Amino acid sequence: MAGKRAVRVGDQLLREIADLLLNSVRDPRVKGVTLTGVDLSNDLKHAKVFYSLIGNEKESERIQKGLDSAKGFIKRELAARMELKYMPDIIFRRDLSLEEGNRMERLFERLKSEEPELD
Repeated sequence: MAGKRAVRVGDQLLREIADLLLNSVRDPRVKGVTLTGVDLSNDLKHAKVFYSLIGNEKESERIQKGLDSAKGFIKRELAARMELKYMPDIIFRRDLSLEEGNRMERLFERLKSEEPELD
């Protein structure tokens, strides 16, 4: 469980990274990415930034490479915007929870349509 400070700093990291991706990062590979959360360690040295996208696996690989290549720029900009003793190491991870939720919803709908009606 993350401490209160880790949660607050993580929320700020999420807002700042989203702003950077939207307004400063010029790499077309990262357009259309939605940041869904940050898991920041209690010592504030490691941040997993989760993102989601609508697309196939090939698109996912392209976006991951774009995010990885922008990581240095993002860390440099975050250091200028935030007053932290240490800038956390950022790891971008695809958030599969939305896709899993959609898959579960389709399964439930299919089960519901196959279910015999009881009168």
